[in-house]
Amino acid sequence: MTLIKSISGIRGTIGGNVGDNLTPIDAVKFASAYGVWLKQQRNKENYRVVVGRDARISGEMIQNLVMNTLVGLGIHVIDLGLSTTPTVEVAVPMEHADGGIILTASHNPKQWNALKLLNAKGEFLNGEEGAKILDIAENGEMIFAEVDHLGEITKNEAYIDIHIDEVLKMPLVNKEAIADAQFRVVVDGVNSTGGIAIPLLLERLGVHTVKLFCEPNGQFPHNPEPLKEHLYDLAAEVVKENADLGIVVDPDVDRLAFMDEKGEMFGEEYTLVACADYVLSKTPGNTVSNMSSTRALRDITEKHGGSYEASAVGEVNVVELMKKNNAIIGGEGNGGIIYPELHYGRDALVGVALFLSLLAEKQMTTSELRATYPNYFMGKKKIELTPGMDVDGILAKMEDRYQNENLTTIDGVKIDFSNSWVHLRKSNTEPIIRIYTEAPSQEEADALGDKIISEIKAIANI
Repeated sequence: MTLIKSISGIRGTIGGNVGDNLTPIDAVKFASAYGVWLKQQRNKENYRVVVGRDARISGEMIQNLVMNTLVGLGIHVIDLGLSTTPTVEVAVPMEHADGGIILTASHNPKQWNALKLLNAKGEFLNGEEGAKILDIAENGEMIFAEVDHLGEITKNEAYIDIHIDEVLKMPLVNKEAIADAQFRVVVDGVNSTGGIAIPLLLERLGVHTVKLFCEPNGQFPHNPEPLKEHLYDLAAEVVKENADLGIVVDPDVDRLAFMDEKGEMFGEEYTLVACADYVLSKTPGNTVSNMSSTRALRDITEKHGGSYEASAVGEVNVVELMKKNNAIIGGEGNGGIIYPELHYGRDALVGVALFLSLLAEKQMTTSELRATYPNYFMGKKKIELTPGMDVDGILAKMEDRYQNENLTTIDGVKIDFSNSWVHLRKSNTEPIIRIYTEAPSQEEADALGDKIISEIKAIANI
C-alpha cells in the first residue's frame, strides 16, 4: 500500500513489495541507517539503544528484526518489550542510552507499523537528522560489526512501572485528592499497551477502574484513533457503570481523550486545555500547541497571564518552540500532553494524572468541568492523495486565493478569519491532505471544511 518517510518516522503497511510497504527488508534497511547515524554522533566504545513496541500484531516480528540489526552493528539493545511511546522516551536518558526506537504506527489501523526514532535525550529526531538517516539508507553507507564485536540484547520489562513512579513523583499530581475523590473510571485500552499502563497508574492513584479492551493482543476492537465515532462501546460502558469518566488512548499511549459521566466526549482538543489550565493555575507561564489545535488553549493561557504560540504540526516542532519560548506545558490538540517537568514528549500517563488532579480539586463532574472552557467546534476532513497529485501546487494556489486574509505558511497553509480558521497540509503519517477547521459552531466548522475541499478538488481537477 504505502511507505511514508517523515519526521514522524518510517511508517508503512506490513507485507507487499520492498520499498512500497514496510517489509522485513525495509525494517532492516532503516534500522541499519539509524544505527549508523547514531554511531556517527559520538565516537565511543559502546553504544546503547532502547527499543519498545505497542501490541499490534506485527510488533514482535518488526522488533526482532530491528533489535538484531542493531546487534549486527555492534550496538547493545535494552529490550522493553510491550511498552508505550512515552515510556521509551523516559527510559532513554534513564538508561544513559544513545537513542531509542519505538515500534508503533500510533493511531493507524492494525496493518500499519512504524519505526519512531529518538535521540539521546529521548526526543524525536528533527528534520535534518531524519534526512541524514534517509540518505544513509538510500546510499547503503553501512558497515556491520565483526563477530567478536556484536551487540547484546538485555531485557528490562520494568519500565512501565518506573514510568508510573516518575509520574507520581511530579509535584502537581495531587495523589491524596484523587484518592479521596473515589473516582470510578472506565478505560478503553484498544487492546494495546494502554491496557497495561493506564489501569496500573489508576490503581496506584486509588481509582476504581473498569477495563474495556485492555488485553494487549493487537486486535483493535475499533478504529484506534480516539474519536467520538469510534467509541460507542466506551460511552455505553461509562453510563452502565455509573462512572465519573471514561479514558481512551491510542495504541502507543501518547494520545489521550476523556469522556464525561454522560457518555459524551470531553473533546480531544480539550485534553490539553484542561491540563494546561491546571498547570497554569499552579505555575503560570507560556504554552505552545500546533497550528491545527484549538484557540481555547490561547484563551486559557492568556487568562492565566501567559503567552501562547503555535508551531508547525509534529511533536518535534512543538518541542522546539516550547524550548525556545520556555513553555511550561504544551502539546497537540489530538490529545497529546507535553509536560517538561517529566520529559519533552506526548504522554497520556502524565495527562491522566494532571486531569484527575484538576477534577479532584475542583470537586465537580467531568461535564461541569468541560462547561467552564470556551466553546469552539472543530472539523477534521481529508482528501486522499492520488498518483500525480501536485500537493505543493495545490497549496500554492490556495495561498494565492486567500492572499488578502491572515495567512501562515510555515506548515501548509493556515487561513485565519475573524471568528474561524482553516489549516490544510500534507500529512506526515498518511497519504492524505488534512483539512482542519474551527468555528463557533459545528455546522460552521463543517461547512468551512466542505468549502475548502470543493476548492481543492476544482484546482486538482478531481
